[in-house]
Amino acid sequence: MTTTAPRTRGSGHGLTYAVLGWAVAYGGLRLVWTVGETPEFPPFGSDLLGFTGWRSVALCLVAGAAAVALDRTATWRPALAAVGWIVAGALVAAAAILLPELVSLLLFAPGPSFDPVAFASRLGCATGAVLLGLAVFDYQRRTRGDCAECCRTVRPGHRRSTPAPWARRAAYVAVAGLVTRFAAQAVVGFDDVAQDASIIGLEIGLVLAGVLLPLALVHHWGEVWPGWVPLLAGRTIPRRLLLVPGFGLGAAIVVYFGMGMAQVASGSASEFSDAFLWVAMSAYCLLGLGLLAASSDYHLRTRTACRACGR
Repeated sequence: MTTTAPRTRGSGHGLTYAVLGWAVAYGGLRLVWTVGETPEFPPFGSDLLGFTGWRSVALCLVAGAAAVALDRTATWRPALAAVGWIVAGALVAAAAILLPELVSLLLFAPGPSFDPVAFASRLGCATGAVLLGLAVFDYQRRTRGDCAECCRTVRPGHRRSTPAPWARRAAYVAVAGLVTRFAAQAVVGFDDVAQDASIIGLEIGLVLAGVLLPLALVHHWGEVWPGWVPLLAGRTIPRRLLLVPGFGLGAAIVVYFGMGMAQVASGSASEFSDAFLWVAMSAYCLLGLGLLAASSDYHLRTRTACRACGR
């Protein structure tokens, strides 16, 4: 049964207008490219994956329509929220190549196929996903639960101080995913892997994201700085320091390597064997899913209690 309570917050019109503005601007660009001459972007021939031509235009229209529906619906409709998240996920999947491009830019080593126009287009697509995701989140806060301040559904005063068992398992699954990925590389050898500064930096980042981050999400030292950390020992760790990379990297890894697995399944040519690609990409997906699960538990466990209802 859905319970509706008076709301004291705004209805999210600003986010709706932002999504609509994005849909008009970015959808208009996709329309011009579809009707006119679509640019060729190496190495895939297109800037987006899966959604090209009229499909990309339709995706922008659906995103705008979803934002309007979310804004005008005053009660909690799980199906409507699911549609919003699915469309946002489709936008992220379409811009999946953005992840390795961002990594290469952070390491100051963009590849030879890097195209500024394609990068800007993927960034614009991802921006739409973020805006629509915020609109869905705002809708959930406005309509879900019976507290006008937080809209949470857990029992008042019911808070956990320790990670859930499933979260701990998810964290170690994430670590196992990274270990499996390196084990697969060890089997085929590291001879063909370049060992310049950018690759070494990427490997260090993978270790931090695949070992330190998931374990921090499910251990006490992920909430309070350990005693061996100079100047910060004993202080509370800002939640966003773990949640932003936990959710961000987790979602990006799942989308990117999920699309990669779809390409392998479709028979796309690669310099690596199918067996290696399936193992490596599946391992990365486990890493991403583990991060998402552990981050979800960390968020629920460490968020500030609502001053109105105590949830």
